[in-house]
Order: sequence, then structure tokens, then C-alpha cells
Amino acid sequence: MNKNSNSNGQNFSGLGIAPALLDTIARLNFKTPTPIQRQAIPIALQGKDLVGVAQTGTGKTMAFGLPMIQRLQQVSGQGLIVLPTRELAAQVDEALRKVGGRAGLRTALLIGGASIYIQIQTLKRQPHIIIATPGRLNDHLQQKTLSLKNVKIVVLDEADRMLDMGFAPQIKKIFQELPAQRQTMLFSATIPPEIMKMATNYMKLPIRIEVAPTGSIAEHLTQEIFIIPKPDKTRLVDKLLQQYLGPTLIFTRTKYGARKLTRAIRDMGHAAAEIHSDRTLFQRKDALAGFKSGKYRVLVATDIASRGIDVSNIELVINYDLPTNTEDYVHRIGRTARAGVSGHAISLATPDQRKELHAIERLIKKNIPISPVPILPPVRQPKFKPISQPSPEKWARPQGSNFARPRRPFRHQRQRNRQRQNFR
Repeated sequence: MNKNSNSNGQNFSGLGIAPALLDTIARLNFKTPTPIQRQAIPIALQGKDLVGVAQTGTGKTMAFGLPMIQRLQQVSGQGLIVLPTRELAAQVDEALRKVGGRAGLRTALLIGGASIYIQIQTLKRQPHIIIATPGRLNDHLQQKTLSLKNVKIVVLDEADRMLDMGFAPQIKKIFQELPAQRQTMLFSATIPPEIMKMATNYMKLPIRIEVAPTGSIAEHLTQEIFIIPKPDKTRLVDKLLQQYLGPTLIFTRTKYGARKLTRAIRDMGHAAAEIHSDRTLFQRKDALAGFKSGKYRVLVATDIASRGIDVSNIELVINYDLPTNTEDYVHRIGRTARAGVSGHAISLATPDQRKELHAIERLIKKNIPISPVPILPPVRQPKFKPISQPSPEKWARPQGSNFARPRRPFRHQRQRNRQRQNFR
């Protein structure tokens, strides 16, 4: 939602939202609906299946959250929201509780890395909305601690990721447990045709709302590319962090690369944190909270964060490695220039990655300018701490003490000495 001044005919009151929810929205100072909210909310309130395509940072959470909260007050049943990452699930849970908390809305957050016992206790209180990642949701289904037979509304957020080959088998198991009579909604910034074809297997005559075509990027987002050999990438990051002084989000392809780059950035003198699947839930929460609060200026992440970070003041996004999936490029750079704020995205590509660059340009339907590589700072030498040698006086054996006795020979030396005595 946008916290902008109200304009004639463009407020939430004309979307069919109940007066109680309108009061809550006004109390939260949300006044002007975004385009995806304006088009999706009336259709979702009618209980129709829906596919929503809009840029990142345009308020998709409330586009499905508000209708879900209102419809669950009218029909007896539960809502289910499935998301790809723990961070995104936690953010959606927080947003829904802000809106529905005063009305007594109960939610259950089912994510990996958290106590499954606490989640079971939460489920026993019959939550109105279940917000879950696929893996942990299937854990509960397998252990019979959760039944989805009472679910009336289902949402797949970041639907293209949820239906790709990584999550597709888990999503299939989840939909097998859902009742046939339900409302299904899919939202994402990118929904390729093959994913759309797969999605129709779970929906009935869905209405497609495309506020921006797949691959669209924010209007105030600028981009550039550097063609640079892989060994020089870290030095270029050093140069860029001296040029751009605001909060910076850096994406790597692998967890090992994220760890290595984070150490290098700390050696450059910047406060940095890392976030990837090898980090514990507490470590990931600390990294994200520290990045939001300014404790960490730089956050290095894998694609786990391309769909799970909602920070409004990110100045720069750096693609240290190009994404494996072309569609992830849009989600990565969409972490900056959110809610009408300007932002910049820089990609570092090696000379042999021209094909990947052309695929990205075809997706976003725009040519990305290639910038000349600046003069790079010298290679930073690793800092080794000198090994201090103990002074002879420190280890001198005091005369007349037990330590003055000669050291007993090792076992093999004792055996050799006995053999020599026998041959004498």
C-alpha cells in the first residue's frame, strides 16, 4: 500500500472492503491503493480464482491479504498462504496481523528452523490463516498435526518460484490435501507461460490481472553492467562500495561465495552480514533486522533473499554473480527502487556470459548499458597475526622442582633403547 495523500476516487472505500477493515486501514495511514490492489481486491472479494502479475514492491501482500481476511469473516473456514522463503513468510505474517489483529485474527507461521512443538500448539488454537513454507507444511501433513480439509482460500505468493521444478513436487502434495471447492490465487512479478500452464491445473477459470507485463521493472530503477574477469570482481565491489555509500544488497550464486565475499567486505572495513540456507533461523533474522536498522550496511545473500527482503531504503543492488534463472534477475533488482523511491542495480558479468545477458535483456525488454571498468584498488593482502614466541624465561624449569626432571622418552624410543641393551 502507499501512504500517500488521498485522491478523488482512488481510495480504498470503493473496492468493496468492509467498514471495519477500512477503519483499520485508515488507522495504519494507508490511503491510496496501488494498481494491483485496485484491480485484484474486488475480484478476490467475489471468491474468484485469480492470477496477479505486478512488479515487486507494489503491495501484492495486501492485494490478497485484505480479501482473505474479509472473506474468512463471512465463510467458516481457514486461509492458507504458501511462500518460498522463511523471511517472506514472516513478513506476510506480520503484515496480516497488523491489519487483522484488532479483529481477533489468529495466524500460524509454519517455517523451517523454528520449534515444531510451538507450531503444533499454535495449530491447536485453530488459526484463521496458516502462513507456511512448503517443506515445513508437508512436515506437519506427514505427522498428521495439520489438516487442510477446512481451507477455503489458498494463495501461492511468488507463484513462479513455487511451481518450478524445485518446489513443484511439494506443492503437488499440498494441493492433494486441499478440498476441491476452494478459491485459489497466485501472485508474482514474473509468471512465464509454462508456469501459467501448470498453474491452471490447480485453478478454475482464473482471471489474470497483469498490472505490468512479466519482467517489468520499476520506473525509477537504473541499471548497468560491468564485463569483468572473475578474479577482479571483489576489487570492483570494493570500488563500488566507496562510490555508493548507502545500504547495499549483494547477490551471489552459492552459499560458499556469500561467505567468502562477506569476509572480504568486512576486511574492507564495512559492516556486513550474510544470509543463505546454511544460516540458522536466528542468524538470518539477525542479519535481516540488522540490515533494516542500519547495523549492517551490506547484506550478502543468495537467491533466498531475492523474494524475502522488504527494505525500503536499499540504494544499490549488486549482482556479484548472474542468477541461474533469468526470472530471478527481476526479483533481485526489485529489492531497490521500491514504493516509488529511486534505486540502482549493477551486474558483474564475465566475458563468457554474453548469452545470459541477452536472456535478461529479452526478459525485461530493455538493453542494459555496459560501463567501462574503472581503475581498481590494489589487491588487499590478508592480515596475518604474528605468532608470538614465548620468552625462554617463561618456560624455564625451576631448579629443584618436579619439572626439572628429564622428560620420559616416547614409547618407541623406550623400545629401541631396550633392544640396544639386549644386544650389548
